[in-house]
Amino acid sequence: MYEGAIQDLIDELGRLPGVGPKSAQRIAFHVLSADPADVTRLATALRKVKELVRFCTSCFNVAESEQCRICRDPRRGVEVLCVVEEPKDVVAIERTGEFRGRYHVLGGAINPLEGIGPDNLRIRELMARLAAGEVKELILATDPNTEGEATATYLALLVKPMGIAVTRLASGLPVGGDLEYADEITLGRAFAGRRTV
Repeated sequence: MYEGAIQDLIDELGRLPGVGPKSAQRIAFHVLSADPADVTRLATALRKVKELVRFCTSCFNVAESEQCRICRDPRRGVEVLCVVEEPKDVVAIERTGEFRGRYHVLGGAINPLEGIGPDNLRIRELMARLAAGEVKELILATDPNTEGEATATYLALLVKPMGIAVTRLASGLPVGGDLEYADEITLGRAFAGRRTV
């Protein structure tokens, strides 16, 4: 539609998740009319996130050093491990203030339609952490949708023979929803009422 740099920007913005063609165009024209200092700050933030942010070597949450702030915190318990799909789910659970253990971020959920199987997730790394013998309870906090349920069931079958208690977040979260969109009270109650799988 447009030529040159503006069309390139619209195309790149349109590749972002949740940004359709009209939103991409609106954002592109906002950037075009924005103060140059604001655009420079945005560009700097984008560059810094790619240069500085990596995945924690222990739990695979986002971090700016070898380990994330949660894994570095000596006050966090090592006996309870909460498995989530994405780093955004860690933030959602942390907002509740209900959990004082550690996390393991899988990097997604089992989804055969998208070609994502157990080997595409950080399940091997999870099993290695569990084999160390410190974890007494594994909380499966995957999304309450088809893929999340399949992932939780798969993990429960793998882990139960190890003698580790396996629990799942309680109902109360909407089926088909994502953890990041649940309000703190609903997610907090679901977390407090988790059940054995």
